[in-house]
Amino acid sequence: MIKPEIAVLDIQGHYRIHTEFYRCDTAENTIILVNGSMATTASFGQTLKNLHPHLNVVLYDQPYAGQSKPHNPHQKMLTRELEAQVLLELIEHFNANYLLSFSWGGTAALTALACTPRRIEKAVISSFSPLINEAMRDYLERGRSCLAACNRTQVGNLVNDTLGKHLPPLFKRFNFRHVSSLADHEYAQMHFHINHVLNSDKPCFLSATRGIEIPVLFINGAWDEYTVASDARHFAQPIAHSQFISLENTGHFLDMEHKSASHISKTALLNFLQPAHTEHRQHSR
Repeated sequence: MIKPEIAVLDIQGHYRIHTEFYRCDTAENTIILVNGSMATTASFGQTLKNLHPHLNVVLYDQPYAGQSKPHNPHQKMLTRELEAQVLLELIEHFNANYLLSFSWGGTAALTALACTPRRIEKAVISSFSPLINEAMRDYLERGRSCLAACNRTQVGNLVNDTLGKHLPPLFKRFNFRHVSSLADHEYAQMHFHINHVLNSDKPCFLSATRGIEIPVLFINGAWDEYTVASDARHFAQPIAHSQFISLENTGHFLDMEHKSASHISKTALLNFLQPAHTEHRQHSR
């Protein structure tokens, strides 16, 4: 079992952030992972296994979630911009030069990248699209309704029946247990986030990413009907150095869905982030 260096960091004098730093003495680069909605550091278990020990890996919980939750007062909602500021400070603190986001973590990640953080050299945005298609809109509107009512059973079932439909049964049980046991303020934060997403201006968000100059890889599952691979390609114009991969036989949760999905996801990540190292390992066999 990999043991992380755990710290609770003060950010901007307002937030205390639980962080986990998985160090490897032979790794030359450090990647920071950005959670999706209602997720915590535990959600990146498989991704961590795929990236470490090739990279040093940083995980963290948003102020309102996971192990950051007890350290913060939860008096106001966090905007995408505030989440991006937290991320930018963590990038500096850990000297991270790579970034990977999952699902709605892409909003904070892309907002941070638009600020051109000097350390970040490459980024991966997974299971994210700038468009709200019909399937995603239906999911968000149903989610907004059961979050407002704090109907935990409905929230848990909704996630598993939609975004999580391709997860194996064990992961669905874990997912339901986690999502249905969140605190009221976490449901309120998710409700706030969904309202923002449903009311956001897509062309404005795309234009905001125009300042991103580093290489960015977008990864989407071929079976994902909520963040569709073809929709992610709308980032091709504003982000000059963008690349796109659609992983076959995978849905929204990518590397969590089955062993083959985990393998092809790992290969795609390392080929993009460290191509020279990947080639060297292949030639050394």
